[in-house]
Amino acid sequence: MIRLKIDIEILKRLERSIDIYNPENGEVPIKMLGFGEISLVFELLDDVEPIAYKRIPIFDNEKQVKRHIWAYNEYNRILDQEVGLNIPKYDVAWFKDDEDKIQFYCVQEKISAESVGNRVIHQVNDDDIETLVLLVMRELKKVWEYNKNHETIDLGLDGQISNFSLIGYDPNNPKIDMNTKLIYVDTSTPMFRKNGVEAMDAELFLKSTPSFLRFLVKAAFLDEVVDRYYDWRLVTIDLIANFFKEQKSELIPRIILKVNEFFANEASDFEMEPITFLEVQKYYKNDKMIWVIFQNARKIDRFIKTKLFKKRYDFYLPEKIKR
Repeated sequence: MIRLKIDIEILKRLERSIDIYNPENGEVPIKMLGFGEISLVFELLDDVEPIAYKRIPIFDNEKQVKRHIWAYNEYNRILDQEVGLNIPKYDVAWFKDDEDKIQFYCVQEKISAESVGNRVIHQVNDDDIETLVLLVMRELKKVWEYNKNHETIDLGLDGQISNFSLIGYDPNNPKIDMNTKLIYVDTSTPMFRKNGVEAMDAELFLKSTPSFLRFLVKAAFLDEVVDRYYDWRLVTIDLIANFFKEQKSELIPRIILKVNEFFANEASDFEMEPITFLEVQKYYKNDKMIWVIFQNARKIDRFIKTKLFKKRYDFYLPEKIKR
């Protein structure tokens, strides 16, 4: 872990005044960079150096925090030093706020937004997009080669195109070739198992689930959702299916051909079954349905907590996302 210049006092001010409906309108000036199902990603506009903060308000006690920090550091170390992925500089920040609640942030050096994969695919031609997918597949192969050669450690990864950034990408001269290098940026969720035991406490990630759904989600979906990030074929299907969300569905057939060619030639020893358009389509429709139901339930939960009970809701919910 490389220490970044983090001002804890500013983060404490942010927590005192954050508007979870409109985070950029709070007392502390921030710019939103993105969001996840449990997190808000932003930069502090007054920071001396460009840093991305990922706010993860899910921890109840210091024991949980220490376990997550260990898992986060170890996951990044393995990806960087043993697997050979390029990753950003990283750090953590946490403290107890005025109400004695734990506020936790994963911190990274900020990556240029224009260089992130889901932005890039809207700037380059179709051949370059195909090249980018191939480069991503080669990065993913490094992870599953590591898994193949290690009996006690099993790594998981979210391989969506938005989790990769292109080193040296010039938005004024947008192009990708086989020499383009990638950075993997989604390192804040430490997905690895040691001797079959999950390094992170996956149940903590249910904290954003409405209380009236939590038991159902845990019983029906938690293991399935976590497990898919350890299955290279499912990670690849998820990568391809994301092109539906990015409004690039016309490219999916040729991307599937390129991926299947990669599995048959560069990764033949993994004996992957070819991916079909129908299973990608089915996967996306199911994923989209779950996401819509989940987000609507969270909006109901937020309304009940903030409007009826006048309590704080800790998670940012995006407006309607085009899918």
